[in-house]
Amino acid sequence: RMTPITIDPTLTLNEIAHRFPVTLGVLRDYGLDACCGGGLPLEQAAARHRIDVAELRAALEGAVSGFDAAVNKGDIA
Repeated sequence: RMTPITIDPTLTLNEIAHRFPVTLGVLRDYGLDACCGGGLPLEQAAARHRIDVAELRAALEGAVSGFDAAVNKGDIA
């Protein structure tokens, strides 16, 4: 059984994207840019774009967990 991934909302978008590249699509879907706005902590970026930070964290954590599960299952090498 895997430990659930928890993304710290004080991490910057760049830190999140670097640690968990699979989150880039989620950030893009929410209109967040890890390039120009990448230095902002997740919670600040979410507030600036009027995004619920809990919803965003859930989406990011879901992407990471789904990827990890696929790797562990052998679907992704």
